[in-house]
Amino acid sequence: MSEGRFPHLNAAGNARMVDVSGKSVTARSATAAGRVMLSAECVAALRDGAVPKGDALAVARIAGIQGAKKTPDLIPLCHPLFISGIDVTAEVTDDGVEITATVTTTERTGVEMEALTAVAVAGLAVIDMIKAIDRAAVISEVRVLSKSGGRRGDWTRDDDS
Repeated sequence: MSEGRFPHLNAAGNARMVDVSGKSVTARSATAAGRVMLSAECVAALRDGAVPKGDALAVARIAGIQGAKKTPDLIPLCHPLFISGIDVTAEVTDDGVEITATVTTTERTGVEMEALTAVAVAGLAVIDMIKAIDRAAVISEVRVLSKSGGRRGDWTRDDDS
């Protein structure tokens, strides 16, 4: 196996945590997004503040922040990072809740996984809060929208990605 092509594999093909000590410390950020698809009844309950468990969007935002901070505990090969900032938004739309998370750091490796984890965990929190109203809720389209910093520089998802 080529360590250059698959840096998370050693020469024997076994998983390993990549050594990032030779990389430069740079300011880095990543933004991810996703949605929770909900029934019209559930959307109405969110808009009316009638969710039995309380403020689902506030819980989702806090859960997303917690999720980003716990990423290396959940994703085996992620490096523990000093996270400088996490911003999670959760907004009701006509078909559910749109979630966006931006994570920033000054480190040797990026925060894409932290942003993705924030979105996924926020989505799970929405479902936990509304499951009495909508058992068919679905988390979908969790994806990185953009990243900045690091050796590869900036990247932004185009509409076809």
